[in-house]
Amino acid sequence: MGRKPDAQAKPYYSGGGPGASSPRAARKTPRSPVFLGTALFVLGFVSLFTGHVVTDADWSRIRSRWRSKQVRNYEPIDIWKSRYSSIYYGCSGRSTNFRSAVPENSSTGYLLIATSGGLNQQRIGITDAVVVAWILNATLVVPELDHHSFWKDESDFSDIFDVDWFISYLSKDVTIVKRIPYEVMLSMDKLPWTMRAPRKSMPEFYIDEVLPILMRRRALQLTKFDYRLTGELDEDLQKLRCRVNFHALRFTNSIHGLGQKLVQKLRLMNTRYVAVHLRFEPDMLAFSGCYYGGGEKERKELGEIRKRWDTLPELSAEDERSRGKCPLTPHEVGLMLRALGFDNDTNLYVASGEIYGGEETLQPLRELFPNFYTKEMLAGDDLKPFLPFSSRLAAIDFIVCDESDVFVTNNNGNMAKVLAGRRRYMGHKRTIRPNAKKLNVLFQRRHQMGWDMFSRKVQKVQRGLMGEPDDIRPKQDDFHEFPSSCICLRNPGNTSITT
Repeated sequence: MGRKPDAQAKPYYSGGGPGASSPRAARKTPRSPVFLGTALFVLGFVSLFTGHVVTDADWSRIRSRWRSKQVRNYEPIDIWKSRYSSIYYGCSGRSTNFRSAVPENSSTGYLLIATSGGLNQQRIGITDAVVVAWILNATLVVPELDHHSFWKDESDFSDIFDVDWFISYLSKDVTIVKRIPYEVMLSMDKLPWTMRAPRKSMPEFYIDEVLPILMRRRALQLTKFDYRLTGELDEDLQKLRCRVNFHALRFTNSIHGLGQKLVQKLRLMNTRYVAVHLRFEPDMLAFSGCYYGGGEKERKELGEIRKRWDTLPELSAEDERSRGKCPLTPHEVGLMLRALGFDNDTNLYVASGEIYGGEETLQPLRELFPNFYTKEMLAGDDLKPFLPFSSRLAAIDFIVCDESDVFVTNNNGNMAKVLAGRRRYMGHKRTIRPNAKKLNVLFQRRHQMGWDMFSRKVQKVQRGLMGEPDDIRPKQDDFHEFPSSCICLRNPGNTSITT
């Protein structure tokens, strides 16, 4: 066993077999009399007004569901792998009645898309662009990536994604071309119309507002295309989203090759590893409006960066932290992982750009996890061709995080959402979302309790945020993070569980 911080930490969840349970679980499974009493009252009330008699079978189902939920709430969980992953699988195939791609010469026109933001924000825009093209019966021109945002990356679509695979894979759904044909451009009276759709627009907006212009002008460009389509679509269109995001968007051979090389290096050192998307860069901290104790120097530096976004409201750093809106520090991420049961000999891959505070900020995390690696450490000179391009570097981190046994997010940003959704689709691979709101309280009180007590409390607040099929979902969840329409139960009649 590895060295423990502060004191000897007990493992979080045992890796026991299908029937594994703990004495604590056994003590806490009795059903709540308040819940059962309320359920009985409601059933009786329904019976009074509907004439339906509550049978023993009805009541038995209520009790069994409650008892099952209680057992799930307290049963031991393997920190490396969900026990339930084997009974779910990604399902995004086309239904038999889903309309096929409209040929280029029969389409309503050419749809051009200008994406916005970093790599994963653009990935979401590309995914939605394909769906909008299908809605409009349009021919999609390969989307244009953002060269003007904070990162100033000059990469084109074909520099990051395998464009020929993208076009070929989606050919049954949407006709995609690399550019508008020259002869079509010559025959057009005017340049393509440019417009911006409102955020989270319904399909009706595109049919009523965009389609008439597209058909009149033959080509139309939608700008700043990120989150411009609602998350509430019918199942066939949601499955199309999944086909784009999880299958059609494949990285180029050079990016994929280097990413897999880093994964292999990590596997040779240890068969398992944890990947953390640290997200503690200056721009992220400035955008969050949070404060990390760096005094006037920090306030001035982050304040200057924050001025780049002229629409951001004034925020109280203390309020943001109490609401759980602030990324954890690298030290806090390390403490959470150690409290969950990851030993200090665990291989830790850290996906990140420039860390605010540099090595001084990272040192506490390195001390908790000495087997600490980054793409720069693992790739060496192989990384040089990618260094001028932030999106290509982010793609390498994406691959290593996606292949990890455990992925840990540190904010609710686009990479965290996209990877969390992808890992659910690929079999509920363990994904940990910090409960920042409750963890913040624990970190403040950490020195008022022993390590064992702190560890138990961390384990408790992380329940429902460990990448299980029945994880707690935000009130307004994002389809890219929770692609429910694309996840199916394998053999519904067979409820056996593997470990």
